[in-house]
Amino acid sequence: MSRQQKKDQTNTAELFKKAKSSDRKLFLPVSLSDMKERGWNECDFVFVSGDAYVDHPSFAAALLGRLLESHGYKVGIIAQPDWKNADSFRVLGKPRLAFLVSAGAMDSMVSNYTANNKPRSSDAYAHGGEAGHRPDRALITYVAKCREAYKGVPVLIGGIEASLRRTAHYDYWSNKVRRSILLDSKADLLMYGMGEHSIIEIADLLNAGVPAREIRNVRGTCWFTGKQKDIDELNENEKTVFLPTFEEVSKDTSESKQKFAESFILQEQNTDALNAYTLIEQSDSRFVVQNPPALPLETEEFDAVMELPYQRRWHPMYDKPAANGKTGVPALAEVLFSLVSVRGCFGACSFCAITFHQGRRIQARSHESLVKEATMLSQRPDFKGYIHDVGGPTADFRQPSCKKQLKSGVCKNRQCLGTDPCPNLEVDHTDFVELLRKLRAIPGIKKIFIRSGLRFDYMVMDKDKTFLEELCKHHISGQLKVAPENVSDKMLGLMRKSNHATYEKFEKEYAEMNKKLGLKQFLVPYYIASHPGAGLDEAIETALHLKKTGFVPDQIQDFYPTPGSLSTCQYYTELDPYSKNADGTFKEIHVAKGGHERRLQRAIVQFNKPENRPLVIEALNKAGKPELIGKLLKK
Repeated sequence: MSRQQKKDQTNTAELFKKAKSSDRKLFLPVSLSDMKERGWNECDFVFVSGDAYVDHPSFAAALLGRLLESHGYKVGIIAQPDWKNADSFRVLGKPRLAFLVSAGAMDSMVSNYTANNKPRSSDAYAHGGEAGHRPDRALITYVAKCREAYKGVPVLIGGIEASLRRTAHYDYWSNKVRRSILLDSKADLLMYGMGEHSIIEIADLLNAGVPAREIRNVRGTCWFTGKQKDIDELNENEKTVFLPTFEEVSKDTSESKQKFAESFILQEQNTDALNAYTLIEQSDSRFVVQNPPALPLETEEFDAVMELPYQRRWHPMYDKPAANGKTGVPALAEVLFSLVSVRGCFGACSFCAITFHQGRRIQARSHESLVKEATMLSQRPDFKGYIHDVGGPTADFRQPSCKKQLKSGVCKNRQCLGTDPCPNLEVDHTDFVELLRKLRAIPGIKKIFIRSGLRFDYMVMDKDKTFLEELCKHHISGQLKVAPENVSDKMLGLMRKSNHATYEKFEKEYAEMNKKLGLKQFLVPYYIASHPGAGLDEAIETALHLKKTGFVPDQIQDFYPTPGSLSTCQYYTELDPYSKNADGTFKEIHVAKGGHERRLQRAIVQFNKPENRPLVIEALNKAGKPELIGKLLKK
């Protein structure tokens, strides 16, 4: 969190303290008294969330709750319930149609544990930032408590934890392949990806009396059956792909890991709404069926969702101090004065699960909607003149990578960017530049930052340097964070990133542009340690480059194997799913799995830290390169 964001958070907290308790009626109900104030006897849907309730479109419970509300449904929210007590799931009474359950904005295991599997000391999505307010594997626990609270009420799961665990997946924390979360949680239906279209269609079907387990034709959902007849009928009438079975991918054998990698490829090839097939995965005597993804939001739909009547603050119940003495919900500071401009990303980095959750096709809001939101933010009494971000997964992607995607979807067997950019890739920052100019012209806005990811390779490919010039001139302050991730071209290929020469070209262009503008601004590169494929030699290659350039990063991200990414598939299988041997099997790669080797790789990249000296010496000796000890450690 930046210094300005911390200041804004303090100002916002002070403003919230002045709010009247009657403001509760402006939020979705969280208690029976809230429902009574509205004259409700029951909710149509009760949304159970692993996050605290913040009424802002960056929080799924608020966005989907407001969307259902706009369609005439009564929605209440149970935020971070006491998962050990079923009474916590009865606070809004029995829902008429269903429980909607989400682990929150993050997978609950990622939220609770660091990359080195240590418990986290805080939770930005909890009251006061306190850790410990959501259970491990929250979906499984929450669904069980919903069942205990009210037997017979349908339970639907969604959000990032459901989305990225929808089929058999490697679970880093138990170090094994787990079944679809739909089966493990015993939910009735799973919604994956961005849920606006699917949740309204499902709500209307439930309202029409269709049982939850008979809802089988909604895009963006997974359902299950134990009847072979259902699968036979589906296979006759639909374009279907049978994934390797759970039994085939879950054994700790080389053959099973080959099957796991094969399954990943099939799933990745079917993530686009326009060309995806129905996927079927057998698990024991049951079958999990994944319908094709929901269609992306049209611009008008995206605008409408983002313009629903959010209060843009945490619920007043968080104005009181938590047990740690702090108020509010820290995650709000990251988004309160930021604009969500886009969804989706055609960058498709190996370590990112956006492809599986939002897809590769870009969905963008209109200039008018974003200007309207920025104008509204500029008029808030706690606004200090700074928009913290205008972006999404990748800020400067505001159009499809090529026009073919609009009719045929993204290519199943071709990446848009990465090490080998597609020749059909259309590189154009014109729309983004025009948008930023409109936003800068709004009275009361002093500066607009871009903190979402920017693809430096995409900027290098743009022959028109207008965006780079305006970025340096107007949208950063002293430094620009970029993500080369590594310096080894072998590693960058595994990561699906551009080669190192491209980054060096961007470094040069960035320096020249700042010189032209008379500015002294720096690049802050971001690196990942211990990514699959990286051994000590690759870490040493990175360290030598950093030594030569004179920059050693203060922070490095240890690779974190989270569900739904190609890199996690590489980590578990120790294979490259997109590189084959002569016999058709996938090629093996080195993976640093032991904690000690991970520490060695990290220490080498951060060789300048005195506390890392013993590890650096050990690593260089182990790599057979003791002659580099003096070179790296010499000041």
